[in-house]
Amino acid sequence: MEVVWAVGQLGAVWVAVVVGLVMLPSALGISLGISEAYMWVLVKTLEWATIRLENGAKKLQPQMPRTPTANGIIERDETPMEKEIALLHRADFEFSHIFYFCRKGFEAIVEDEVTQRFSSEELLSWNLLTRTNVNFHYISLKLTVVWVIGVIVRYCFLLPLRFTLAAIGIMSMIVGTTVVGQLPNGSVKNYLSDMVHLTCSRILVRALSGTICYHNKENRPQKGGICVANHTSPIDAIILTNDGCYAMVGQVHGGLMGVIQRATVKACPHVWFERSEIKDRHLVTKRLREHVADKSKLPILIFPEGTCINNTSVMMFKKGSFEIGGTIYPVAIKYDPQFGDAFWNSSKYNIVSYLLRIMTSWAIVCNVWYLPPMVRKEDEDAVQFANRVRSAIARQGGLTELPWDGGLKRAKVKDTFKEEQQKNYSKMLVRNGSAG
Repeated sequence: MEVVWAVGQLGAVWVAVVVGLVMLPSALGISLGISEAYMWVLVKTLEWATIRLENGAKKLQPQMPRTPTANGIIERDETPMEKEIALLHRADFEFSHIFYFCRKGFEAIVEDEVTQRFSSEELLSWNLLTRTNVNFHYISLKLTVVWVIGVIVRYCFLLPLRFTLAAIGIMSMIVGTTVVGQLPNGSVKNYLSDMVHLTCSRILVRALSGTICYHNKENRPQKGGICVANHTSPIDAIILTNDGCYAMVGQVHGGLMGVIQRATVKACPHVWFERSEIKDRHLVTKRLREHVADKSKLPILIFPEGTCINNTSVMMFKKGSFEIGGTIYPVAIKYDPQFGDAFWNSSKYNIVSYLLRIMTSWAIVCNVWYLPPMVRKEDEDAVQFANRVRSAIARQGGLTELPWDGGLKRAKVKDTFKEEQQKNYSKMLVRNGSAG
């Protein structure tokens, strides 16, 4: 009985600390400075570890040049294909001209620019989480001791704290939106719904030890518009709803996610589709247009890439989001991989494994830029508009812009796409006098 009583007392103290130091500040939108102090200690520790690692590597391998792992295996020539072929074929065709295509083929096999976007971003130095530096090895006893202490802190203190906060945030979201959903439609219901969503999102961000810097807040999405952003992780939505409320769009799920969806839709006009409906493009477009046409409804949040990309690039935006009409509010999200890898490789980790990795990282640190609103031009089709918005997001976030469809993560390249590339090759060869 004494053991049970002691455990109960410990649990009560734990909940009181969590409520007093996290939940109440989250509800009021204030900070007690604990996160700032934690980040300061963390930054200083990682800086010290980086210096120790570099100095130790220089002593043990003085002759080995530092490898710029961030640039990849291959140093690519970024000259456009049309220009290269034009330079090659100023004279009559020679057999050696095929080496251009051989080189491009070898580059694609060794390190194609699509597949590498679906693996975690490489770090230039060890962040005391994973040994991502290929040159890392045992450096010093001090560094090893710090790593062991970090493991204990992350798994024995941060993980239970974050799990508690995540459970409180999810339960608060379900209970709060269910209660608010019983109120009649009106300004009071909308206000309370916004407060519930903001408060719960702030709790969930603190469950990730999130440190987020929002830039250009005057460009935040407005009601009746569409917010589009690059997609790195499922937590992208939490990152954005920490600073404003949105109407979510997605497929109806089962389990815990389904419970959250059914609860939140009672308080806020989210747009959830059944599995059979999501394939009906005209139905999806119709419902989204109806939502955008109502200027009293929250802006829709959409990730046009359709899948998670590894925080280095922006891939093709699907045109459906840009056929709806209305004002587009672009948002660029860029995570700092030094403190934790936010990218979700869904083909390698299930959602439980991914969340465990996130909750045992040091922190989630990112920048969010609200870009000026954009409207489709009269002479612009949906694809051109999507590409223009994607380019703006890529420039602001310092991301590489790629024309490839993120669906290649799980599907093979379509034959029609291969044929299109073959036709382009043929046209360029004929135009430059190499064939015919």
